[in-house]
Amino acid sequence: MDITLIRTFLEVAATGSFVNASDRLFVTQSAVSLRIQRLEDTLGKPLFSRSKSGAELTPAGRAFEPYALSLLKVWEEARQQVGVPEGFTQSLTLGAQYSLWPRLGFPWIDGLRAAAPTLSLRAELGMPDRLTRFLIEGVIQAALVYTPHLRPGLAARNLMEEDLVLVASWQAGLDDLATRYVFVDWGPEFHHAHTLALPELTNPGLTLALGAMARDYLLSRQAAAYLPARAIAADLEAGRLHLVPDAPRFPYPVWVVWREDVPTPLRETADTALDTIVARVDATQETVLAELSEISTAP
Repeated sequence: MDITLIRTFLEVAATGSFVNASDRLFVTQSAVSLRIQRLEDTLGKPLFSRSKSGAELTPAGRAFEPYALSLLKVWEEARQQVGVPEGFTQSLTLGAQYSLWPRLGFPWIDGLRAAAPTLSLRAELGMPDRLTRFLIEGVIQAALVYTPHLRPGLAARNLMEEDLVLVASWQAGLDDLATRYVFVDWGPEFHHAHTLALPELTNPGLTLALGAMARDYLLSRQAAAYLPARAIAADLEAGRLHLVPDAPRFPYPVWVVWREDVPTPLRETADTALDTIVARVDATQETVLAELSEISTAP
């Protein structure tokens, strides 16, 4: 069985569209159609009902889906096990959103390398939907995300509450931001809370759906935006960024999502290393929040 056909089938099933699947697989729509046709010819059954609105699984397609997931999982496990370098006994692939790699993901790797020297590690980057797909397919075993998408076989644990704080590249107050504010899209819950608390800054004309990467935009321009407190602590200390007094802060939970079939000893080792890092990050965040309280007049 060609594993590419299995991946394509699962992508069409997940997106409900040959077009969307082609975008996510970085191939043409005709290539997706040809792969699905080959799979249907092999199985002797149509797997999708095609229409102008998209592609829907047929009864045969629904029956085949769990087997496709199992085939892909077995393949990924075999690929990772065979690929374990000489001198290592186990492998673990971690995923995280971009904003979570620098302060949580990279230190997690450091902690795991110290705690388990014979553990081979691999890192993946993605948004929650991509990471969830990788978890389901067995490409990764754990992921750090802001918004967990739970599926059968996955388990999520809340790690910490990350606080988003308003910072500017110059010393500014809330009344100074009208033409220089950048809206960083941290998701629907943040958008709703932001609209209620700061309606005058809801539509600034520039939105960045880039997470903590927006920090780089601020550093080279006179601009302001909401960023994670932990991510800008060094910039505050160096005077590159400045907290905006009296600006509300918004909690933003961070989660780790695990495949439930990861061996318990390996997961316990990884969780212990991660919890140690979270404790250190919490301390950094509290320092930033204390500074914000000191310069603000509101309780």
